[in-house]
Amino acid sequence: MTNKAYDLVVLGSGAAGLTAALTAAEHGAKVLVVEKGEKLGGTSAWSGGQIWIPCNPHQKEYGKEDSREKALTYLESMSNGLIEPAMAEAYIDGGVEMVAFLEDRTPVQFMVVPHFPDYHPEQPGAASRGGRTLECAVYPYGELGEWRDRVEVSPYYWPHVYFTVGETSLAQAVPDPLPPEEAQRRADNDERGLGHALVGRLLRGCLDRGVEFLPGTGGKDLVIENGAISGVTLDDGTTLDTPNLVLATGGFEHNDAFKAAFLRGPLTSPVSIRTNTGDGLRMAMKAGAMLSSMREAWWMPVVEAPLNPMGRMLFTGERTLPGTIMVNRTGKRFTNEAANYNAFGAAFHVQDLNTCTWANLPAWCIFNQSFYDKWGFLDTQLIGVGDAEHKKEPADWIARGDTLDELSAKLGIPDGALEATVERWNAMVENGKDEDFGRGDSYYDLYWGDPAHKGRKEATMGKLEGGPWYAAEVKSGALGTKGGPKTDTLGRVLDVDGRTIGGLYAAGNAMGSMMGMTYGGGGGTLGPGMVFGYLAGKHAAQRNVGAEAPAEASA
Repeated sequence: MTNKAYDLVVLGSGAAGLTAALTAAEHGAKVLVVEKGEKLGGTSAWSGGQIWIPCNPHQKEYGKEDSREKALTYLESMSNGLIEPAMAEAYIDGGVEMVAFLEDRTPVQFMVVPHFPDYHPEQPGAASRGGRTLECAVYPYGELGEWRDRVEVSPYYWPHVYFTVGETSLAQAVPDPLPPEEAQRRADNDERGLGHALVGRLLRGCLDRGVEFLPGTGGKDLVIENGAISGVTLDDGTTLDTPNLVLATGGFEHNDAFKAAFLRGPLTSPVSIRTNTGDGLRMAMKAGAMLSSMREAWWMPVVEAPLNPMGRMLFTGERTLPGTIMVNRTGKRFTNEAANYNAFGAAFHVQDLNTCTWANLPAWCIFNQSFYDKWGFLDTQLIGVGDAEHKKEPADWIARGDTLDELSAKLGIPDGALEATVERWNAMVENGKDEDFGRGDSYYDLYWGDPAHKGRKEATMGKLEGGPWYAAEVKSGALGTKGGPKTDTLGRVLDVDGRTIGGLYAAGNAMGSMMGMTYGGGGGTLGPGMVFGYLAGKHAAQRNVGAEAPAEASA
């Protein structure tokens, strides 16, 4: 097929790719976004749509004070030497600049999620009572015209009826639906929140600036001449001429070979869009890129069940409620059930050195009938929409026993072990202290759980008394992988000698994450993706008119 020239080609249409495209177009570049899927938005459209931006301009509206020094201290305190200071500085400074740019020139407008704490609120420099997590108000999809039905729809969240941006903020374990009249109004006007609000606003900004889109094909090979990008060949055989290219193709969580080669532990149940097969990583490696953060992912406990087209659900809220505990195959608790999902994932990577197996897999969430009568479980939800009337008992994919010993026999747990664990847990609840894993000690734990007891240990600590008993198996999943080509502070891809590959950029989960093994707070995935997408798009547009930065990496 004949070549067509662009100033910038962006591979991937998630929040990172759309931000890069919009920014470059605003700075005068002719931009094409290539999307492997048939619809736009990627996993960003499936997400909660939040971004984590320290020192953002909306914090003072809620009486939240922040500083560059505090944010850097917070990231450094969790780094374990894996976060480069220059990259952390670029992220924080770039985040402030990006928010101002988008809000000043595009339909993207943000607001603070009130009181949503950083994921490790007791660490030095943390925003322990919120302010750094931003989200967009609901967006009327009619403003997208013919593009309104060309955005990915999440199998987990219904974006415009029951989950509402700014009202539930996904913080409660069991969010209440909107009043029927408001739900109907939003449905009638096709007003969508969460990831759809963010993606819809970014998409509108791109369309307003003449950005072109090519869905239904992915990138196959980079065309490199004299150490710099000169084009890209697509899966459909098209070759595009371009001096600049942004890899924003997502992670490699749906590529078994890459997972086996790179990750630190099992990732059996990714919850991202299935087109995330490491295309950007493969192209970058062939181009001689240095890699970073390859062992890491945005870890997430997952329950596999026939609940939606993905056959799995994110397991976030239910495990934090009072009346649940999690156990491994020995029948013992193994972690703080209310911990943030990324930190929780590390519990699945503990090895049993005697048996050469993963010590905490398989794992189950244990609850009883009284819990189910009050809260229901994942089987009482329809694509994220809470069912007003719970079923009388759980679905048949959830194991059941009239006694703990009967349940243990079905799970292969040693006799008496589960009963002893429940007895110990109940005693600790009585004493108000989880002596084993500190559940309820962190303010983050108390932000979740039972909203009637928010801020108190009763929000997450509750006894388990009386059967029947139930167990849902929990798997090791992830929102996406973190590893990819190493970049500098402008999003430029570096080769194995630390030099930039001319015109090649990366952002989002296709970029080696500057976050290392950490997850700062709500929106800690989309935030860096959009910031480095912004920095890459801006630099690519400037480079296109002769404003090339120095060849050496700046980080």
